[in-house]
Amino acid sequence: MGAHITVVGAGIAGLASAVALRGAGHDVTVLEQRTDLSSGAGITIWPNALAALDQIGLGDPVRAAGGRVTAGAIRWHTGAWLRRPSAQRIVTALGEPLVVVRRSVLTDVLRGALPAGAVHTKVSATAVHIASSVRISLSDQRVLEADALVGADGVGSLVARTLNGPLASRYVGYTAWRGVAAHRLDPALAGETMGPGTEVGHVPLGADHTYWFATERAPEGAEAPGGDHAYLSAKLASWADPIPRLIAATDPADLLRNDLYDRAQPEHWSRGPVVVVGDAAHPMRPHLGQGGCQGLEDAAILARFVELSADLPTAFDRFGAFRRRRVRALVRESAMIGRIVNLRPALLSGAASRATALIPERAVTRHLAAIAARSALRLPGPADAR
Repeated sequence: MGAHITVVGAGIAGLASAVALRGAGHDVTVLEQRTDLSSGAGITIWPNALAALDQIGLGDPVRAAGGRVTAGAIRWHTGAWLRRPSAQRIVTALGEPLVVVRRSVLTDVLRGALPAGAVHTKVSATAVHIASSVRISLSDQRVLEADALVGADGVGSLVARTLNGPLASRYVGYTAWRGVAAHRLDPALAGETMGPGTEVGHVPLGADHTYWFATERAPEGAEAPGGDHAYLSAKLASWADPIPRLIAATDPADLLRNDLYDRAQPEHWSRGPVVVVGDAAHPMRPHLGQGGCQGLEDAAILARFVELSADLPTAFDRFGAFRRRRVRALVRESAMIGRIVNLRPALLSGAASRATALIPERAVTRHLAAIAARSALRLPGPADAR
């Protein structure tokens, strides 16, 4: 007989974990404080995460919904190529193209795999009490009982703090913008454009749209005079196409800006029948494109440990020990890339970014494969669950 498991958080990691655990034979309820799950711009799903989606039966619907990236080029803001790989470089190195979808599309696919009524919105957890089972105090004054709890409640996770105590956060010194442009991107230009102290990524989002992001060093909480759209339009006006066109083709109302923070990594991922996944367990900067992807890996691997283990506390403990080895290296590397891109003075960061062109292509693709190839998703076997 399956256990009743409550998932706190209906983001990518939470919904995927709910789908995976339900596939493992358990009854799952998801709690989400938001009423609208469609927020966000786009997300790049690397082959490791597509392999995880395949494990929970949703890889093909996600592939059908998105655009493709097969090469991944890097240019200087003048239009000069820093890295211009072969057209099928990613397919050759990683096993298949990257897929780029709107975050709302991905969450719709995940939510659609759950029974009607499994996701409860406009309700949040306010306290978690852990014993042989779990009691969850809710914002609407109810108290839920569950056999187990999965905390997928993001960087500010209540569940992670319940397991670890306070988890300090620190502004990293730069901010990020994200948007979707009504612009058809030349596939050869999918990748990144770099400038001194500034990074712009751009990938096709279906046939007629482009998902893009930009980062720049800025004071915490700063606001652009005249608004972010006008600021980026002026700042990037002299950059090579398609950068100015992408900004112009983005609805200012849909442009997102978020300051970036590092949060302390939790020592404890689980205790008894409680476990954390996704950003609650391993928040990371966006420079490797692996934040959401690692949440999808978490879901597939957690469900496998649940299937292999005699009980849920054992499964959760083994899951944490297994996953730390992989994600902590990615957290460190994401932070390192961010520091390089945002070095001061800006000319120094520009020199460092241009120097990446000196790294041999074979070394770059080999490293990418270790991070994001289909084969990078390693599912646990019986020995890992003991």
